[in-house]
Amino acid sequence: MKSNTSRRIVLASTSPRRQELIASLHIPYEIHPSHVDEHTPKEWSPEHIVEELSLRKAQAVYAEIADPGEDAVVVGSDTIVVLGDEVLGKPADDEDAFRMLKSLQGRTHQVYTGIACIDAANGQTQVRHRMTLVTMKELSDAQIKAYIKSGEPSDKAGAYGIQGLGAILVERIEGCYFTVVGLPVSLLSDMLPEFGINVL
Repeated sequence: MKSNTSRRIVLASTSPRRQELIASLHIPYEIHPSHVDEHTPKEWSPEHIVEELSLRKAQAVYAEIADPGEDAVVVGSDTIVVLGDEVLGKPADDEDAFRMLKSLQGRTHQVYTGIACIDAANGQTQVRHRMTLVTMKELSDAQIKAYIKSGEPSDKAGAYGIQGLGAILVERIEGCYFTVVGLPVSLLSDMLPEFGINVL
């Protein structure tokens, strides 16, 4: 197993939030967007959804760069918000964002994020996930509309971003904050030694 001095991470995502979190680990990395079908059967559990979609993203990039001489680990990640038995993905439009945010008011929901790692040299694969509980404050319709007007909800699961203006919507969380942002870095750091990368 090679040391972490030469190995790099290939992040299968265009998410600026995931890029910032990967950069914080001080490991060489590059961005390689994946374009995959994100539809999943309705009967799948949240854990199954995020692990499968993370794997799909990582596999799509692995298929493009796989090479025995490639000294890299492909990392794919996916996040969903679950309220009761409803999975909330990215809102289709402002109306959909309003519906999602209105349904989350004063309630506790779950945020699941999956991570898939694939060794670009040999295809070795590991997939895991984390879940965090998030409790939202009660907001007026006017406050929800003002938040939507900021543009922040448009590309985020559950129509909010905890690391931005959306932080003011959240009353409390139980679990890993970075799971809600979109990449549980402590979980990733636990997975990477299997691929010869030690963060510390």
